[in-house]
Amino acid sequence: MKDNKKQNIFKKHKVLTVIGVLVILAIIGGASSGSKSTGSTATKDTTSSKSAMTPMTKLNQPANDGKFQFTVTSVKCGQPSVSSADGYITKTAQGQYCLVNITANNIGDQSQTLDSTSQYLYDSSNKKYSSDDEATIDISPTDNTFFNAINPGNTVSGTVVFDLPKGVTPTVAELHDSALSGGVKVSLQ
Repeated sequence: MKDNKKQNIFKKHKVLTVIGVLVILAIIGGASSGSKSTGSTATKDTTSSKSAMTPMTKLNQPANDGKFQFTVTSVKCGQPSVSSADGYITKTAQGQYCLVNITANNIGDQSQTLDSTSQYLYDSSNKKYSSDDEATIDISPTDNTFFNAINPGNTVSGTVVFDLPKGVTPTVAELHDSALSGGVKVSLQ
């Protein structure tokens, strides 16, 4: 009779039994892929650090990431503030502004938005700096370079503004066609 009750419990709760088995399999699968993932993440981080030390291209040389071919044409640091072309908007840096002029050519087959929030600078000690998007927009309020779609074959140029500590010299620019892309590194030296 007891064996019959045990059998009936599993028969009555087939759905719960199946769900329980799937949960156990998912946990086992997650644990085994998690350990593999940790190893590859460490490899990616090491590779990423090596890339930061040996950039792919230099100033005025094209570098591809995803749908964009980037060219850094100039870098100018030491700016205490930036202003819009009409002079109505002025923004003061916390440290110093570095203005990075880039050209982006859409080499893909679909439109792509060039986003200044996906661009970074590194210094000689490999510290990573984000762009100052407000200042980037302020210096070109009518410019549609950033945050607008660029169609295939079109090329745009613009300036990305970074607020770095005084005395810091950027050594590498990391440019991305989107927030999820691998990026390309450009030596600024």
